[in-house]
Amino acid sequence: MNNGMMEKEEIFSKVLRAGRRTYFFDVRATKAEDYYLTITESKKFTNDDGSFHYKKHKIYIYKEDFAEFKDILAEMTEYIVNEKGDEVISERHQKDFKKEVEDDGTRVTEADLKTPESFTDIDFDDI
Repeated sequence: MNNGMMEKEEIFSKVLRAGRRTYFFDVRATKAEDYYLTITESKKFTNDDGSFHYKKHKIYIYKEDFAEFKDILAEMTEYIVNEKGDEVISERHQKDFKKEVEDDGTRVTEADLKTPESFTDIDFDDI
């Protein structure tokens, strides 16, 4: 079965899991068989009955914007680390912090919110 649509979905993909958020990086093909990048953020929410639902946001990045996108992302992440360091400052003051609880009802501590792969480790030269 030579259905081109199925093959196009799986050109190149990477996943970054970060707490309740998961980021999907996907290389996709245009109709002209050129490639572009989508980044999808999927965020997990717990319903009152204990089941889950996900909200997804997707952005599209095309070749002509890669250089500038990469430069701005690097500039922004460097700015934040230079201003605030790479330690995660507690989110306790945020009004939705109490929603950040594990499935068993325990509170997520500041240490739990740190992920081993910080966003700045992504090497956009690989795109």
